[in-house]
Amino acid sequence: MTGNQASAGHLLGLIRDGRATTRGALQRATGLSRSTVGHRLDQLFAAGWLREGAAAPTEGSTGGRPSARLEFAAEHAVVLAADLGTRDATAAVVDLAGTVLAERSGELLIGDGPSQVLDRLAQWFAALLKDTGTAPELVCGIGLSVPGPVDWVSGVVVQPPIMPGWDGYPIRQRLQEVYAEHVSAGGGPVPVLLDNDANVMAYAEQRAGHRDCAAFLLVKVSTGIGAGVVVDGQLYRGIDGGAGDIGHIRLHDCPDALCMCGSYGCLAAVASGRALARQLSDAGTATSSVKGVRDHLAAGHPDAVRLARDAGRRVGEVLVTVVTLLNPGVLMIAGDLAGTPFVTGVRELLYQRAMPRTTAHLSVVTSQLGERAGIAGAAAIVVEDLYSPDRADARLAALLG
Repeated sequence: MTGNQASAGHLLGLIRDGRATTRGALQRATGLSRSTVGHRLDQLFAAGWLREGAAAPTEGSTGGRPSARLEFAAEHAVVLAADLGTRDATAAVVDLAGTVLAERSGELLIGDGPSQVLDRLAQWFAALLKDTGTAPELVCGIGLSVPGPVDWVSGVVVQPPIMPGWDGYPIRQRLQEVYAEHVSAGGGPVPVLLDNDANVMAYAEQRAGHRDCAAFLLVKVSTGIGAGVVVDGQLYRGIDGGAGDIGHIRLHDCPDALCMCGSYGCLAAVASGRALARQLSDAGTATSSVKGVRDHLAAGHPDAVRLARDAGRRVGEVLVTVVTLLNPGVLMIAGDLAGTPFVTGVRELLYQRAMPRTTAHLSVVTSQLGERAGIAGAAAIVVEDLYSPDRADARLAALLG
């Protein structure tokens, strides 16, 4: 084993994944000597990242003392996470195991622009830290879920149809600035990571209930329509964050449907929550928002049920191609429209049009985490980034000198 594969960060990864949770198991997994493993673990203990748990059973034990189990110390830091919608948002303090310690939800209009929204979000974070008695120094990062395409490397939103004023805006830097204004903390800027909401939800849902699924596809249908893809446990974002933007695939028979992106015939212009609100209003049931659509569906309103099923068929029409290309084991429908009428429509078209070979091992399911998926995923992307082997090694070097 060479290079960073023998580092403290690599050992931490083995422990967090459960592949090696004792000193002996780490020696066998890495080929490192007992003293080298001990030195690496000393670094992790000194940083407060590890703890010893209950004794682990010893394979082939002949009566010797059982080995101490090594565990990731999820309480040594916290993540601040936020899930931004078009009209409201949720912010939370989350420990490194994903447990929500405190949260706050409220109206926050994405159309008010990034400066105002991020400043309000920083105020929410400050209040949550104060309410939980959490020292700002314990915050290791901030995770943000946004309803638009994100270039993961640069951390900017790219041409978002439903986020006016956010295109190319330096979200990371601005959130760091307003966070520093509202929260008194020493040290440098807090790391900020952001991703598209469908990606964030897909990552959380796959980890929560489908870890054994090597190809996982989540489709979120709310104000807009987007998809998140997880392959072998990792998000697939494409070359610049554009993967999964299926809401702007053109439908050949809807040339007059104007989309928020400015084009005509997009799937989102016909089958999104925003589109259904307009269709319901045109049919005589005044509906001003996606929440209104959801309320009508919950009440069993006949027009809402019919339109949701039709929308599901439209989305299913596009998903035939997506599923044929990706061959996922799980297709999860999430978001405000993810009820029985919509999912029934998706299933109808998908199983009618796709080849039997494509759907033979496909499970079509709905969200397990529900409204918590955004916060869970926003926190998880921060933890997985900051404690990946290379990042962990760099942070250890800075912490321990």
